[in-house]
Amino acid sequence: MLDIDAVRAQFPILSRQVNGKPLTYLDNGASAQKPQIVLDTIQRAYGEEYSNVHRGLHTLSTISTENYEAVRGTVARFLGAPSEEQIVFTTGTTEAMNLISYGWAAPRLEAGDEIVLSVMEHHANIIPWHFLRERQGVKLVWVEPDVNGDLDPQAVLEAVTDRTKMIALTQLSNVLGTVVDVKTICHAARERGITTVIDGSQAAVHMPVDVADIGCDFYAITGHKLYGPSGSGAVFIRPERLAEMRPFMGGGDMIREVHRDTVTWNDPPMKFEAGTPGIVQTIGMGAALEWMMDLGMDQIAGHERILRDYAREQLEGLNWLNVQGRSEDKAAIFSFTLDGAAHAHDISTVLDKKGVAVRAGHHCAQPLMEHLGVTATCRASFGVYNTKQEVDVLVDALELCHDLFA
Repeated sequence: MLDIDAVRAQFPILSRQVNGKPLTYLDNGASAQKPQIVLDTIQRAYGEEYSNVHRGLHTLSTISTENYEAVRGTVARFLGAPSEEQIVFTTGTTEAMNLISYGWAAPRLEAGDEIVLSVMEHHANIIPWHFLRERQGVKLVWVEPDVNGDLDPQAVLEAVTDRTKMIALTQLSNVLGTVVDVKTICHAARERGITTVIDGSQAAVHMPVDVADIGCDFYAITGHKLYGPSGSGAVFIRPERLAEMRPFMGGGDMIREVHRDTVTWNDPPMKFEAGTPGIVQTIGMGAALEWMMDLGMDQIAGHERILRDYAREQLEGLNWLNVQGRSEDKAAIFSFTLDGAAHAHDISTVLDKKGVAVRAGHHCAQPLMEHLGVTATCRASFGVYNTKQEVDVLVDALELCHDLFA
């Protein structure tokens, strides 16, 4: 069991007040807060060690380069990747998906080829495939979750045809908290020669991840959801796919030689990392991942299961609250509306007055909103530093909302 008081003490922002109330931060699905070790790492990287990477022989450049490149190994360990050479740094999952779309899919998919998606996907795992639909005539095939919000792997596989070239899925819904059995899907897809892309933005912060066991071709993560800085992220890419990919952006570091009439590319992963990267952001992400691994991903997942079960029990006691997604094995993410005319933005505003931070809107998942028959929800998403007492604060604030809007 984690010592949650000791964990919380590592997050300076959790000691502040909002609107005269202690902060109850339940917007972790959008972005998590940062522990002191990450803040210190960022300060040191800028204040004591900063220089550009890969291009200098002086001491500061050497230090920055070593610290930056060390994160590749950290990400590989965090994801269970066989080699750090399979890790490409990005600014987050959005860039990763666009890299896959342009670098791998666009040269290989033709008009009539199909990409299978679920309606639970975040826009980051939708829009890059729409580019292919608009520009190349690729067909998007949608699979819906069941009434509880679960996604049946068999339903995904039944959507596959002889024109299916890719399956792109989230491992954990940012709205419903649904955990998808991506391993079953990826292994079956590999037997059929279908490439698999997994959005791990939400899953990687809540549970242990082993990409070798999952069997996917691509797995993307976002640093700012993993208690690290914004503008950081990475994508695991299977070696066969790395060899097939063309560069996404052109500039320094991704080249080997440039002449007037020719250019040759660097080897992966550098081939896909153009220009001066997010040096300090990446170093900060590495500190966050090390911090999570030191806590233990199983311990983090165990604590959040306790929070999930307690929050589910308390929220189910509010018969005027409509919780979207009731998967038994969901993560500690709860999206909801209230009976009546209260808009999600109004609910969020009232909760904020009580110091409770939640997300309100369509959560970059409009196809799912359409499937659910709502335009927006409020979402309370829990992290490693949240407590049962904060669940109680949320419930009290929701009861105030009900009194105001009923």
